[in-house]
Amino acid sequence: MNMPVIVTGTSYSSNSPIASWMDRRERLNYVNVYAYTAPDEFVPFRPFILRLAINKSAGKVATFRKGQVCRGLNLMWDFELTVLPKEILDFLPWIVNLVEAHDKGSSLLLQSPPHSFELEVPEVGFFNNAWTQKARLLANSTIS
Repeated sequence: MNMPVIVTGTSYSSNSPIASWMDRRERLNYVNVYAYTAPDEFVPFRPFILRLAINKSAGKVATFRKGQVCRGLNLMWDFELTVLPKEILDFLPWIVNLVEAHDKGSSLLLQSPPHSFELEVPEVGFFNNAWTQKARLLANSTIS
């Protein structure tokens, strides 16, 4: 990204690291990738599906450099993308583009995603939860 990114510690949802950065308005933002579902001892055939979350549950993260100006956490924007492990690397440049387009306030700068996805329509709020078609199909095929 065209701004300094710090990778530190663990997130609110797992022991995976988080990447954080300050936006142009001096608000702290962060991204975390964690297992949405994964096989385990009790459900060995559960699919491995990942979730990439930007600013989800803001308030649980406080990572910024000493002396850095911070006007608090970015509580105005969050986004989740649920993907298969083989899709995640394809999405990384798109996620960087999404963050930069959002920071500049222009959806016109947003590139086409590398894999088709569906946005979930919330009852209240914005479209901020997306699933790739393959992740949705796999998740739905294992629900019984």
